[in-house]
Amino acid sequence: MATARTSLWIPRSSGRSRQRAGPGQGNKIIFAGNGGSAGIASHMATDYSKNGGLRAWAMNDGSMLTCLANDYGYEHVFAKQIEFHGRSGDMLVAISSSGQSANILAAVAAARKLGCTVLTLSGFKPDNALRKTGDMNLYLDSTAYGYVEIGHLALCHAILDYSMEWAQGSRAVARG
Repeated sequence: MATARTSLWIPRSSGRSRQRAGPGQGNKIIFAGNGGSAGIASHMATDYSKNGGLRAWAMNDGSMLTCLANDYGYEHVFAKQIEFHGRSGDMLVAISSSGQSANILAAVAAARKLGCTVLTLSGFKPDNALRKTGDMNLYLDSTAYGYVEIGHLALCHAILDYSMEWAQGSRAVARG
């Protein structure tokens, strides 16, 4: 079965043009999260690749994480991977229930230095540090980990499903 190629559609919070990260541009979507958010990152990288035909990657390889934690400190495990593999035009999806994870915030800073677009998903407190850093910030007003995590999963699925429908509509218009 052939996988349809999709462009990820994310409106930018500043009102500028929509972000498109797709195979034609050579960009990738990089997912980062800890604990349950790492599970969401893995799940979404798989779905965005398999179902959306997008280049997507979750930064949660065990050997890489332990090596970088040992050599640079756990707060740098994602930032270092972005430094190694990221490039301008990539999109970082930074997931943190609390919005306070030092390693996620460092990943955002590294992505910004490279010129990546940043989508954040957070919860707990409306003034959390992560919520202030993205081009688009999705915040869930709950202090319950389970609600925040399942909400983040649902939002990521909705973005992909919408993007796939949008891309199919664009292809239909181009053919018509």
